[in-house]
Formats: sequence, C-alpha cells, structure tokens
Amino acid sequence: MTAQNEMRLLPWPGLDGKPCYLSTDDPGGYMSRLADNIESVQLGTAAELLDMASETLDDEDADSIELRRLGHALNGALKDVLRVAVSRSHVLAAGEPH
Repeated sequence: MTAQNEMRLLPWPGLDGKPCYLSTDDPGGYMSRLADNIESVQLGTAAELLDMASETLDDEDADSIELRRLGHALNGALKDVLRVAVSRSHVLAAGEPH
C-alpha cells in the first residue's frame, strides 16, 4: 500500500496513543497484510455501527444509557476510520507525480 521507502501509518495507535508507523519496502509483507486486515475490520465495524445508530436514533424508546454507549462506540469507530483515511490519503499523495 505504500510507495517504496514511505512510512505507513498503521491502523492502531502506538504507545501513549501516539501514531504508529511501519517502514517497509514490502507491501505484501506480514505487517502490511495485518494492517490491511485490521483496516478492513475497522471499516466494517464502522458500517455496522452506522446501521445500528440509524435504528437506535429512530427508536423513540431508546434510553440515555443506550445512546451513551452508541456515542462511545461511534466515537471509537470514527477515530479508526479517520486514521485509515489519513493513512490512505498519505499513500495516494505519495503516488502523485511531483
């Protein structure tokens, strides 16, 4: 997924929540494939949460605890999706002609 000699932002945080990067020339390597799989899971989870949010928000009987849990889950999913988007936009920008 990354151009040669580019750092890839991984889809999980490093120590203390700081960004975690992979330096590799092998986009088909173990860590790159692991990151691809985790990104796929994160995006799938976000899609499922979006469906759940639509149902919960349409439910007039949803209580504050349900809404709070949903908000926390959506917050986590949004952070994951944003990290994937930043990582992929960096990859796209690296591939553009200068």
